[in-house]
Amino acid sequence: MSKLSKTQLKFLRSKAHKLKPVVMIGDKGLTENVLEEINNALNHHELIKIRIRTEEREDKKSIIKAICDKCKAQEVQVIGHILALYRRSDDAKIILPK
Repeated sequence: MSKLSKTQLKFLRSKAHKLKPVVMIGDKGLTENVLEEINNALNHHELIKIRIRTEEREDKKSIIKAICDKCKAQEVQVIGHILALYRRSDDAKIILPK
């Protein structure tokens, strides 16, 4: 997967702004079920938000890295406990600017 350009990230951030989180990561952390849910949401929407409930900044960083690696998705933005995530699906729904 190619890295997103600054223009593409800006475009995706503006699209993500109005989205609500579709997946919540709670006390149990990143489980197989949560990963499956994230994959399903990415296949369906391409751009999603995830709420990560952890107080530790390092825990949050490692969870975000694990999600990006395992789901082959790209981090668009992190604000507080909300992560915006993008992965292009086979039938592209979001047309990215060049």
